Amino acid sequence: MPLPKISEARELSDEKLSEEIVAIKRQLFQLRLQKATRQLEKPHQFRQLRHRLAQLLTLETERKRAASQSAKEKK
Repeated sequence: MPLPKISEARELSDEKLSEEIVAIKRQLFQLRLQKATRQLEKPHQFRQLRHRLAQLLTLETERKRAASQSAKEKK
């Protein structure tokens, strides 16, 4: 399965972006729990979820910086 594209994440609203970040963090926790109990069947999911989480956190940071930058310009 290919890694998710950043262009897909850019289409998300701010609320949906935050919800997806929380959901992926929850999935990563579940994967770590499965690994600890030796029930993990698909170890490649770690890489995919960490990659997606990094994309989403990057987008969130970009949006926060853009918002603070526009607020500074308005003053």
